[in-house]
Amino acid sequence: MAAPVETFFLDQDAQGTLQAQIQQMIAEAILSGRLPRGEKLPSTRRLAAHLGVSRITVTLAYTELQANDYLSSKGRSGFYVSENAPEPPSFKLRTRGEDKVDWGRAIGTNFTGGSTPTKPLDWRRMKYPFIYGQADPTLFDHNSWRLCALRALGQKDHPAMMRDYYDQDDPQLIEFIARHILPRRGILARPEEILITLGAQNALWLTAQVLLTQRRTAAIEDPCYYSLRDILTQSRCHLVKIPVDRGGLAPEAVPDGTDVIYTTPSHQSPTTATMPLERRKALLKRARELEAVVVEDDYDFEMSFLNPPSPALKSLDREGRVIYVGSFSKSLFPGLRLGYLVGSEPFIREARALRSVVLRHPPGLIQRTVSHFLSLGHYDALIRRIGAAYHERRDVMNEAIEDSKLTIAGRGVFGGSAFWMRAPGDIDTRVLADRLMTKEVVIEPGAPFFGSPTPPRNYYRIAYSSIPAARIPKGISLIGEEIAAMRQSGAK
Repeated sequence: MAAPVETFFLDQDAQGTLQAQIQQMIAEAILSGRLPRGEKLPSTRRLAAHLGVSRITVTLAYTELQANDYLSSKGRSGFYVSENAPEPPSFKLRTRGEDKVDWGRAIGTNFTGGSTPTKPLDWRRMKYPFIYGQADPTLFDHNSWRLCALRALGQKDHPAMMRDYYDQDDPQLIEFIARHILPRRGILARPEEILITLGAQNALWLTAQVLLTQRRTAAIEDPCYYSLRDILTQSRCHLVKIPVDRGGLAPEAVPDGTDVIYTTPSHQSPTTATMPLERRKALLKRARELEAVVVEDDYDFEMSFLNPPSPALKSLDREGRVIYVGSFSKSLFPGLRLGYLVGSEPFIREARALRSVVLRHPPGLIQRTVSHFLSLGHYDALIRRIGAAYHERRDVMNEAIEDSKLTIAGRGVFGGSAFWMRAPGDIDTRVLADRLMTKEVVIEPGAPFFGSPTPPRNYYRIAYSSIPAARIPKGISLIGEEIAAMRQSGAK
């Protein structure tokens, strides 16, 4: 007798293909002991009808499980749990007792309670996701990425994938960054001056750990990337917040005694302001006067589709004073978690040593796959495709914002992927965001970007990186209508 088909169901939140989900569902049932060795499984026809999928999908899942020795086939009799299938643990799990540890005393450093907000994980289900930093899967070249991954898994690249680089990185990826990526920003660097990181955020953390102590002072923009502020707060350094204007951070506002200056000159985060060339030179001059180091976060430079981007601050540096942070998260996809640091060799040497004791190095397979994707021209093709789509979406959003009489507080001169918005002063955009969620509209409240204990509540950010152009006008219209409704009802 076969196992009851009613005991099988698919998790609605599961990731991957239906075939993969079915494989995982059955494997978990075997590993948990629900399906013992020798147990007969429902027929492919019956399980397919129960799950609402095609019979071939179930057949392929069963066949793959058979190949992995989870299942065995007995001719026309059907599929059974293999006698060689993994057995569930033989020990009995004891009931957990009451936790006796005083964690308030045991935890030496608190990392919770920062300003970094959570974002809805189900944003893709929303009809109008104006969410920042997320990729549009329709723009990504999945087939080319898959082929690059297969090539990285091939026999020729097998040693590169399998080897332990210790504190080094994939030389092929480093070479491509040095010869093709950095020159676009006017930067020349030797391999010894480049370090691969797990995204820009990891790069910023490394700079804070290497450059700052409790006695040193860091200057940051206000508003700024909230995760950077959390990183610096956890480093326990002295923190100075410099208000930004239409030109970004003002060099003359950086106080005496500052050791490290963090800035986003190309697309200020979150206002999207671009620092003019003369101000960049003035910032380098101010850093020289202070004998300070500048950390340039150039997280979004590939999204300059309106005009050629301004030269990176690092390209103007003649004293090794600027540390450059780059990322592939916006141009490829955020889940990749791959970025890089560029700086003088003594700094990179220390950052490399710190990285090696924390995570050794980013996975070799990922580095080699990205290397192939870059070197075979897929990356440049992707950037052109994204730029064209973003250009169209930006124009559509700009017109929709004007039609809805919403107020833009900042828009990137060279492109970017978002608008920094200002609602009327009596509107709390956290409340606005909650109300809009019920209408499948996702926006990002602006308060977390500010470092003040009482930040302005009427700013918000709306991005066009992950929403089709056709849906933008209606989504923007809903934002305008909700703001008007809140003002009328007094819900602030």
